[in-house]
Amino acid sequence: MAHAVHVDKNDLSSAEIADIEEPVLADGAVRLAIESFSVTANNVTYAVVGDGFGYWNFFPAPDGKGIVPMWGHAKVVESNHPEFAAGERVYGYLPMADTLDVSPGKVTKGGFVDMAEHRQPMSPIYNQYSRLAADPEHDPAREGERMIFGPLFKTGFLIEYFMRSNHWFGAGQVILTSASSKTAMGLASVAKRNSPQVKRIGLTSSGNVQFVNDSGLYDEVLSYDEVSSLGHDASVTVDFAGNAKLLGQLHHQLGDDLKYSCLVGATHIEERGAGLGAGADLPGPTPTLFFAPDHAVALFKEHGPEKAGAMVAESWHGFLEDAGGSIEIERHSGLEEARNVFVQMLGGKIDPAKGIVIEP
Repeated sequence: MAHAVHVDKNDLSSAEIADIEEPVLADGAVRLAIESFSVTANNVTYAVVGDGFGYWNFFPAPDGKGIVPMWGHAKVVESNHPEFAAGERVYGYLPMADTLDVSPGKVTKGGFVDMAEHRQPMSPIYNQYSRLAADPEHDPAREGERMIFGPLFKTGFLIEYFMRSNHWFGAGQVILTSASSKTAMGLASVAKRNSPQVKRIGLTSSGNVQFVNDSGLYDEVLSYDEVSSLGHDASVTVDFAGNAKLLGQLHHQLGDDLKYSCLVGATHIEERGAGLGAGADLPGPTPTLFFAPDHAVALFKEHGPEKAGAMVAESWHGFLEDAGGSIEIERHSGLEEARNVFVQMLGGKIDPAKGIVIEP
């Protein structure tokens, strides 16, 4: 008997552990036992915008229920595929559950794609799995960090690549909101190494200023009530906070000195308030949503999977040097703990300096 956490789509804080009959393993399929996954604010986003962005569709559940996707590690326990044997370990997109059946296609030494029919309409980035034996990002001692930071770090990597490809839109500084968030820290680390000429300014709540300062990733750290001290240098903003009022303040403060306004995260612009909370006549450029999966597909097309993978891996190892020690990893056992942590995370009750790993 397998188990999964079923969340009520209309009341995300209502979640229960369901027993699931395991079907006979299909021809060409592989059964994975889920070893570990992290629960982060990213997973909460997947649930909050689940219907709009198709995040509920990866791991189907009964009507009205959803299974929240996680990033983590799993081991092959049964295989009807000639290229996979029991015992092999993989990393990728997993359900909040204890097993997953996949149908590997496009198999290489380094990975495969789950070709299950119901997953094909969604972004291919979420359907790719790494085979750890030949994975340049894998470090057995840093599996916890990879689950917690990896997907968010990749978004940060892609934003820096996009900005650098556009010569930072002529700006000399980048202003990051929610500077303590894992994605912002990823972007700051990659920019520090690949675009050192661009000044990195982190905005955060007053309670997090010390944590963000101590990370060493930013040239300057300001609390949200210090936006008026930003001055008028040519800037780009990268908004991870999703706070319409704050975004409006930044646009009004910088005006024509704002060269590009980047919105990150799967948040519909209309949910940020009419005119993004600053009236319809927001000064400066129109805020533009950055949807990481599309940029990832473009990067892999441009450079080919091997070169693109190596570029990401190099920046990832740099990030681990920069910020890998900034969080304390807490490990919990069992799906009941996963359910509890997810509900706490929904209520914003988890410290940003903590990383939670669940071992089902």
